[in-house]
Amino acid sequence: MTKVDVLIVGAGFAGIKAACELKAAGRTVKVLEARDRVGGRSMPGEIAGNTIDLGGQWVGPDQRLLMAEAAQQDVETYAQYTTGQSVLEMKGTRKSYRGDVPKLPFLSLLELSRLEKRWNREMDTLPEQAPWTAALAQQWDSQTLESWIGDNLWTEGAKDFARIVARAVVCAEPSQLSYLYFLEYLRSGHGMEKLIGVEGGAQQDKFRGGAWSIVKSMADTLGDDIVLEAPVRSLTQSETGVSVDTDKGRFESDYVIVAIPPALAGRIFYNAPMPASRDALTQRMPMGSVIKLHVAYETPFWRKKGLSGAATSDKRAFNVVFDQTPEDENCGILVGFIDANHAVEATKRGANARRAEAIEDLMAYFGPEAGQPIDFVEQNWTQEEWSRGCYVGHMAPGVMTTYGEALRATCGRVHWAGTETATEWLGYLDGALQSGIRAAQEVQQRLG
Repeated sequence: MTKVDVLIVGAGFAGIKAACELKAAGRTVKVLEARDRVGGRSMPGEIAGNTIDLGGQWVGPDQRLLMAEAAQQDVETYAQYTTGQSVLEMKGTRKSYRGDVPKLPFLSLLELSRLEKRWNREMDTLPEQAPWTAALAQQWDSQTLESWIGDNLWTEGAKDFARIVARAVVCAEPSQLSYLYFLEYLRSGHGMEKLIGVEGGAQQDKFRGGAWSIVKSMADTLGDDIVLEAPVRSLTQSETGVSVDTDKGRFESDYVIVAIPPALAGRIFYNAPMPASRDALTQRMPMGSVIKLHVAYETPFWRKKGLSGAATSDKRAFNVVFDQTPEDENCGILVGFIDANHAVEATKRGANARRAEAIEDLMAYFGPEAGQPIDFVEQNWTQEEWSRGCYVGHMAPGVMTTYGEALRATCGRVHWAGTETATEWLGYLDGALQSGIRAAQEVQQRLG
């Protein structure tokens, strides 16, 4: 058995980026991945003969690390289709609108404008590296986003819209999120407008060949330095190094970077107990709940109706939808999500029931033609053994102010990466890359 400088647990964007950075610096590495593929929460798939992303897929102009990595790997982008009107269903009423702001009653729109300004003002008070030290951190971390909505918003339209935002970006109910954590998520994503927007926002562009092709290309440069189907069962530290036991045997190194979500990192056995704050954190950062659905049709029929393919609902399970039609329009594809509590409940009902409900929802958005799909592909991230959910691990009240500083704090020879540890674009592929770069720099400094 050959000892390497650094072992990396997890071959997602964070782990692969850390490995590439260290290898470029002349270090020896091994990446240990539980799955039979690289990519983590980025995953390839196919529908109606077209390549699709079953995991993360979009990129915005402010996600500079991801854009730069794509360019380095010769992966091109193209614009998300936005021509036409979007559909919004609230309180059982269907409306269509243009742009990122839906048609709501005047007072609701006025309150939404004030809400965005307030969220921007409050998120800007959070220190980038330590939001738990903000002046009002304790107050904000003592309440859920839902209780904050109840205390601070007055119109039903604004309340419902705020709830939709939380479910869409974190895949958790507002009642499950600390208001401080939500503000930090907004800050790291440059505000609500950027997070939910298309043009100029986080959903502006997609990658030709899929986002997974980026990390696949990165991984190809590492070759045999990646070991697949090697879930890490235990990690042992000593004064001289680290040994890791996996289903593919034991590996040794000077340092280790654990680049998986806290919820999964907590399942590893450590010979020396983790500090109390780190151990408690891994027990208190559940993953979001989401099921990603692709539905293919003979043609993108909604375009002929003057619709963009985008749809949102406050009540329906299939409540966020986008146009995913190939550039050559060889067929029409819609992509969307069942998220938060809807995903938890839908998982109980089985795949056939989920498909039927999704089709019913699409018919409500786009008309009876949506009832005739030619292909249907589901990716239920709540059932993924080595993710335990998506998009990101989140925090309930009290977690960030009590245990937040353990997110990135080194534990002996163990360093932490993964999008949950990012200070910019938390929960996104861009944030995963940032975390991999940071962790690699930390280890490189220790190696001297």
